[in-house]
Formats: sequence, C-alpha cells, structure tokens
Amino acid sequence: MTRPASPHPSPGVRIAGTGLAVPRKVLTNFDLEKMVDTSDEWIVQRTGIRERRIVTGGITTLDLCEEAARQALENAGMSPTDLDLTIVATITPEMCCPSTACRLVDRLGAVPCGAMDVSMACTGFVGAMNIAHNFIRSGAAKNVCVLGAETLSRITNWKDRTTCILFGDGAGAAVLCADDDPQRGVHYQALHSDAGKWGELYCPRTESDIPEHGAPFLGIYNTLIMNGREIYKFAVVRLQKCINEALAATGLSVDDLKVVVPHQSNARILESAREKLGLTAEKLYINIDRYGNTSAASVGICLHELMDAGKLQPGDWVMLVGLGGGLTWGTSLWKL
Repeated sequence: MTRPASPHPSPGVRIAGTGLAVPRKVLTNFDLEKMVDTSDEWIVQRTGIRERRIVTGGITTLDLCEEAARQALENAGMSPTDLDLTIVATITPEMCCPSTACRLVDRLGAVPCGAMDVSMACTGFVGAMNIAHNFIRSGAAKNVCVLGAETLSRITNWKDRTTCILFGDGAGAAVLCADDDPQRGVHYQALHSDAGKWGELYCPRTESDIPEHGAPFLGIYNTLIMNGREIYKFAVVRLQKCINEALAATGLSVDDLKVVVPHQSNARILESAREKLGLTAEKLYINIDRYGNTSAASVGICLHELMDAGKLQPGDWVMLVGLGGGLTWGTSLWKL
C-alpha cells in the first residue's frame, strides 16, 4: 500500500458496503443431541443458540473471506483494484505465513493492496474496523476492506459438550471509504486486554501451552478450551462497561443510538446487558440463534444483516462491541 499522507483536514469515513459468507451445512441442536450428551432445550435455555453453520468439503477461512469480500465490494460499487488495504481478523487463519489477508488480496486480484491479519479472537472485527478507520482518517489509505472470518469447527472438540454447542463458522466483511463529511466515522474507539486471565479461554498446541490456572486441559491439543462460568462473568460486566464508557465519553445516551451490535457470545449475556442498560429489543441486535458464536466473524455478520435489510441510514449512531479470548475487549462507535 503506497499513498502519500493527506495535506488536507482528516476525512470522514463511511461504510460503503458489507458482505456475508456462511457455509451451507446447518448443524442444529437436534444434530448435536446425537453427538454428545445434550439437548435442544438445554442449549437454548443456556445460550439462545438453535443452529450454527459448519464448513464441509474442504471450504476454508480464505474461501469464506473471498465470498464475503466480493459481496461487500459489489455492494459498495467498487473493484478490488480500488483497495489500498485489506485486514482479516481471525483465529483460524489458513496458516501462520503468509497471512490470510495476503492470499485474499491475490484471490481478489487486488495486488499490490496492503494486507494484514489481526488476532484478537471475538474482538477481532471491532479492532480491525478501528484500525481501518484510523488508516483512512490519517490519509494513509482511502479504501479498506475489513473481514472477520472463522472456521471454528476446525478447532472444536466435538466430544466436549460444554464448547461444541457454542461455535459456528462464517465471515462478515465491510468496505470502508474516505468521505467528504468529516463527521462520518468513528467518534469513540477503545481496545483493551487482560492476559492475566488468558487461561480461561485458550487453544493449546503443546504441553507448554497449558496454563497453571484456568480451564482444565481435556487432553486434545489444537482445540478450544473454555471456563464457561468465568467467561460469562467477564462478558456480562465488560459489555455493559464498554457501552457506558462510550456513551459517557461522547455525551450520548442510549436514546441516541440506532443499534448496538455486540459480539454474539451468549443470548443470556446480551439480554442481561440490554435490560440493565435500558435498551429496547430493537436497539440490541441478536442473531446468535441462527449462527452460534462465530468469534471474529460475529459482529461483521450482524452488521451486514442490518445494512442489507436497510435498517441503517446515514447519520445513525451505531456501536460495535467485541469481547473475547486474550482476554480482549473493544468498542467502535460510528456515525454512519
């Protein structure tokens, strides 16, 4: 990516187009009943999840990225060659090197567009949106494609009934562009982490990756291991704090928000936060019942569904919130 710094005042940033890619295979709670000791009623009551999408036939994270990115570009009315930078948020990349983003640029025909992967687990899409926005606001880029994409089924222990009921695969994409209106874009952003609790959610490769404290290792490497109770408590508290801190910093109220788009971790967490914050059902977007927890993809998938349904308009205040492994959490408050 090569672009001289802009000598003009910082431009605004608009979300020009969004995209979505989910696998065709639907794995329902009733399917899981045949795989592990669980039930549809138990899963729905505790998580709100009824089904999730799972990749089959060799479909990879890169494949989902390409489909979502092409749709976002089409909706933005842009060509891949218009892109200056592509950012892929994922914890299930194709490989450690090269980055999934770099291979995506080649697939799209966007060479020599800049490319990078970011690893922030479920906070990934929100963090990538902030990074992309800052590149554009600084004048270092004009058009950036952001993706959150996961194939979590590759790192799921399908014998662990506490985790396999949660996760799904998918990708969400957004194309961000410079805009003449400086009021458009992010008005508040934050990214945080607390690695002191990393052992509550991890994916070990070797024995040395097993924490002294946290969720107990279940004997299968390269699969997600989670202390559900601790992650639940973390998410309930942090989600509310993220929203309150953004409102306090900007002087806005919940009435000013068109919608809050949170990471889809657990419907009970989301409903608890909604009630305590005084948000109406329409102001907190939830689709976990159809996709499960798709980690870095979840906020991007939600954003696309809202944009595609025409529920978001220029001038709307939209808050994106992510919380995930690391532990990490982040916020991106947009004026569209």
